[in-house]
Amino acid sequence: MKKIMTLTAVTAFAASLMSGTASAAPMPVQPHPWDHRVKCQTDDPEGRHIVTRYGNSELGWHHFTGRHNIKKCSTLYAALNGRVDRNDHHGHLEYDGVVFETGVPRPRQVKFTVVVQYTRKTTDGRYDAGRGQKIGVITAYCHNQPGNKCPAWAKM
Repeated sequence: MKKIMTLTAVTAFAASLMSGTASAAPMPVQPHPWDHRVKCQTDDPEGRHIVTRYGNSELGWHHFTGRHNIKKCSTLYAALNGRVDRNDHHGHLEYDGVVFETGVPRPRQVKFTVVVQYTRKTTDGRYDAGRGQKIGVITAYCHNQPGNKCPAWAKM
């Protein structure tokens, strides 16, 4: 009986080793996968069609909703419906906006910035929106806040 148990244990161990090495083949690496789908879109006063893509943790909607606490397209529209505040003339645009606290006797305010890459590819070449498309909103964040995270009262 002891020999049968030992043989069973050795067989099970060998089988687990073999199955482990067979499935350890490296997965093909996709360079920087990101979601190209459009979450929201608007036009700025100069006629640029600005999109906000879902993106990933580095850029787009998934980046700034978690990291910077901006969760509404209308917040982006507030800044994007104004004129460009900073333009490097290579497709990198920045729009500024202000959010006011409502329903309180002494309302607070917070300034925020929406950063747009108005080119097909990002400046580092890691992301490509595709032929005839623009990257769109890369990030949005609040100024003078810890971690550039917008405060909860802003309901952004």
